[in-house]
Amino acid sequence: MAKYEDIANTLRTRIKNGDYPAASFLPKQTELVEEFQVSRMTVQKALEILMMEGLVSSKKGVGTTVLDHPFPTKDTSVLSEYEGLSSEMAQAHRPLTSQVIEFGVEFPDETVQERLRLTEEEPVYKIIRLRVVEGEPFVLEYTYMPLKLVPEMKKEILEHSVYQYIRQQLGLRISGAYRTIRADKATDYDKLYLKAQPDDPILEIRQIVYQQEGKPFEYSRSRNRYDVRDYSFLDMKGN
Repeated sequence: MAKYEDIANTLRTRIKNGDYPAASFLPKQTELVEEFQVSRMTVQKALEILMMEGLVSSKKGVGTTVLDHPFPTKDTSVLSEYEGLSSEMAQAHRPLTSQVIEFGVEFPDETVQERLRLTEEEPVYKIIRLRVVEGEPFVLEYTYMPLKLVPEMKKEILEHSVYQYIRQQLGLRISGAYRTIRADKATDYDKLYLKAQPDDPILEIRQIVYQQEGKPFEYSRSRNRYDVRDYSFLDMKGN
């Protein structure tokens, strides 16, 4: 586990236990640097995790305030987080496996061309994966990535973490993601892989993920049963 994740876990536990009650301030970053013997950047990354979870709010010149906000359930994902499901489950210490249903290369249709800013002659990976958490089907993912931006993709990578490969092996840096959320009817794949009943609503997240240079490198649709996964988003307005 990365050091900043360890620090975030420690601070989260203190908040949950009431060591840092709602409306109080966390220790100053300089104090946290001294306590954990890490760089200020490491502390900032730990605080960013807590902010994404809606546990704290940071304002320049004021400090980091603990919010009076309930802890999310274990199956609530933060919409503003785009580190990938592998990272999310690792932070929660929940076992995750990936079943590759389909993996191939094809020319993009008009929708994929538009989302990834490609021509019809630029090939993409088409990936369908079932993500299984704690032995139960969790999310069915349909993903498209341009070969020119994500070369040498292999099935072994898909069975683990694509984002880890992108960051560590390819050196790509992710700048952000655009997401839409909608309800849908269960498809045959949802019934087969997500154990959905014919009348079960399906929650679908569509996202376009951008690398630091602003180029989209992923267009995906993530589908889960209505009773398996929730999403949260915290919107804090500055004064």
